[in-house]
Amino acid sequence: MLHCGIMHTTQYQCKSAYLQNYQDPPIQRTDCASCFLYRLFLTLLAVPTKANGMSEEPIRILVDADACPVKPEVIRVAQRYTVPAIFVSNSYLRLEKAPLVSLEVVPGNFDAADDRIVELVLEKPFGAIVITADILLAERCVAGKASAVMSATGKPFTENSIGMAVATRSIMADLRSGGEQVGGPAPFAKTDRSRFLSALDLAIVRIRQQQ
Repeated sequence: MLHCGIMHTTQYQCKSAYLQNYQDPPIQRTDCASCFLYRLFLTLLAVPTKANGMSEEPIRILVDADACPVKPEVIRVAQRYTVPAIFVSNSYLRLEKAPLVSLEVVPGNFDAADDRIVELVLEKPFGAIVITADILLAERCVAGKASAVMSATGKPFTENSIGMAVATRSIMADLRSGGEQVGGPAPFAKTDRSRFLSALDLAIVRIRQQQ
């Protein structure tokens, strides 16, 4: 049995079988029937048309890029939905060259890149999708009313959940400073990549439906 990473378990080869080499178009020959219909549904919902009054694309994907493990996936999703993806980092990163993809290198301390991402959110909160593993940056972006804030595993940070995430981070930091042996995050896995792709798809669709 293979778990597709979206909504079901199937005996047929499906999304999990090609995640590592995820490519456009979103509908792949290896999709099982449910995966095929799910991704087709998302793609059709997110197509901009004059009928839904979309005159300008407001969505921007803002990536805290220095330690982001899903940069290629972000670029592919951005290309598929034709939305800008802005990678912000403290140092130069080699990214796939593609339309609508840009890199902003912010020199200075580590907080400089975070400050730039928050600045971009505050400039236009609606449509801002922030991808970060930094809990404190996520808190600032949620407070800035970004449309969506998520980790590279697809975990959402919302007004309801960010307080607990910040408190947990603080507790873990206190334990480490006191000499406690506290384990770090689990290694990034294929299932995390699957959840991230689904979460990013859904975030774009929801924002376009709100326009």
